[in-house]
Amino acid sequence: MHQRKSRKLLIYFFLLIIISSTNNISLKNLEFKKVKDIEVSGLGEMENKLIIDKIKNLNLSNIFFINKSEINNLISSNPLIEKYQIFKSYPSAIKIMIKKTKFLAKINHNNEIFVIGSNGKLIPNNFQTSDLPYIFGKPETQEFLKFKQVIDQSKFSFDEIESLYFFPSKRWDIKLKNNILLKLSNTSTMDSLNYAYEFLEDNNVRKFTTIDIRINNQIILNE
Repeated sequence: MHQRKSRKLLIYFFLLIIISSTNNISLKNLEFKKVKDIEVSGLGEMENKLIIDKIKNLNLSNIFFINKSEINNLISSNPLIEKYQIFKSYPSAIKIMIKKTKFLAKINHNNEIFVIGSNGKLIPNNFQTSDLPYIFGKPETQEFLKFKQVIDQSKFSFDEIESLYFFPSKRWDIKLKNNILLKLSNTSTMDSLNYAYEFLEDNNVRKFTTIDIRINNQIILNE
């Protein structure tokens, strides 16, 4: 009985060696096609091509063993990109769909003019952005994005703004396109904005240049 079991084990062992050897030969003879086609969409033609060229320089081997971290790092370093998705198209193509960041405002950073994107990144001002509001002061991009969110949730439209002023005390002023300056406190900003909006709706304030709403439920007008 013991001899029969030993013979069976030997037979299984030799069969395993034969099968493994056959599979190894097949794998060695199997060739994976290299990535040949790279498609990028979502940015301008020039920006899409630039990303394609950079990805090609990564010398991707084949679609099954793509190092996604390399592609992720390359794409994430582009300040124009808000979100993206990577799709594999077998046998030898990849497709990258990009959502471009929205340009929100201009700011001076280290004596150069940049655009702040909705992704919180600073973008070189190489685009036609004359209609964007200008930020005076030195806020962090996240501070600006947080303040813009307050504006968007108020009764004002961000499109009504010509410029914004940020102070070291974390306080903001807003200059509207009708040349009226809104002076805000660093607290109760939402309520102050809505209070100012309703006041402007109900009153003819063309002769006033400044509306000071730093004190809750109180408006001070200056010519």
